Amino acid sequence: MAEPVSQVLQSAAFSRAYKKLRENQKADVDSAVDVIVKSPDLGEPKRGDLAGTYVYKFKSQSQLLLLAYEYDPKTRKLLLLGSHEDLYSGSCCS
Repeated sequence: MAEPVSQVLQSAAFSRAYKKLRENQKADVDSAVDVIVKSPDLGEPKRGDLAGTYVYKFKSQSQLLLLAYEYDPKTRKLLLLGSHEDLYSGSCCS
């Protein structure tokens, strides 16, 4: 049996993006976070400069959102939340 996750950490960029969401969007993000906490390997692993970062794609109010995160057995670090353009504009994972 897998060891339970002890911490879910948020970057400042993730927190800022989350605060701007409406309540129904926050519920969708919370569900996505629950998914990656339970199964972190569901996200797409990034390569090159973003190696070690995973991106989980999900829909919120018919809009595709991407959640970038890193993980190890005991923690999940939520890096960035936004559209494809937001995620790859250079503000992610630096």
